[in-house]
Amino acid sequence: MGDAIATGRRARPIRILVAKVGLDGHDRGVKIVARALRDAGMEVIYTGLHRTPLEVVKVALQEDVDAIGVSILSGAHMTVFPKLLDLLRAEGLADEIALLGGGVIPDEDVVALKRLGVADLVGQDATPDEVVAAVQTAVAARRTVR
Repeated sequence: MGDAIATGRRARPIRILVAKVGLDGHDRGVKIVARALRDAGMEVIYTGLHRTPLEVVKVALQEDVDAIGVSILSGAHMTVFPKLLDLLRAEGLADEIALLGGGVIPDEDVVALKRLGVADLVGQDATPDEVVAAVQTAVAARRTVR
């Protein structure tokens, strides 16, 4: 199964936290993404709307996730993603938990965010299959590093 990761003797499904950070109140897309990830066999935790980066990282730690996916349409991506990365680094988890994003992000910002350590960013026109593949690839890359 391509959506599971090896953990000792057996594989477990990818666990991903999906979140909406800040004042962005548009949640239709993140709910579609959550369903696509679930349908692909992943365990999905959805935080709901209006979360802070600190809340997202705390929940990610509590839920022992492999990845965090943030849907952002507000234009705050150059603030939100660096803050999430800083919090993950402070917990020593930036190399273990893949941070992904999706939504409306200009191409030049995609390049800058990837340079900062965001595993992948998918555009608003990405298909559910492309989102699933991005998560699988990002998590697999983290697992080969360890």
